[in-house]
Amino acid sequence: MHDLTGFQRDLLYVIAGTDQPSGQDVKDEVETYYSTDINHGRLYPNLDILVNKELVEKGQLDRRTNFYEITDDGAELISERLEWEEEYL
Repeated sequence: MHDLTGFQRDLLYVIAGTDQPSGQDVKDEVETYYSTDINHGRLYPNLDILVNKELVEKGQLDRRTNFYEITDDGAELISERLEWEEEYL
């Protein structure tokens, strides 16, 4: 997780905690947490990075809507991060 930005980490957590969210669903959740608008130019390139790192899979709900799902590698990365955090909290 050390090579992810905080924003990418937050996207990963939202995807892990939601059942196949669309990009818009992820955006809505992150905007609620950040209390600010997240533009598409920030959101989708960061989602693509998570897909390219094989932490998230991208599927298609219909012609216009994609969904995202955590991979086993992504879930393992979150688990390792939580274990590391618990050492210091």
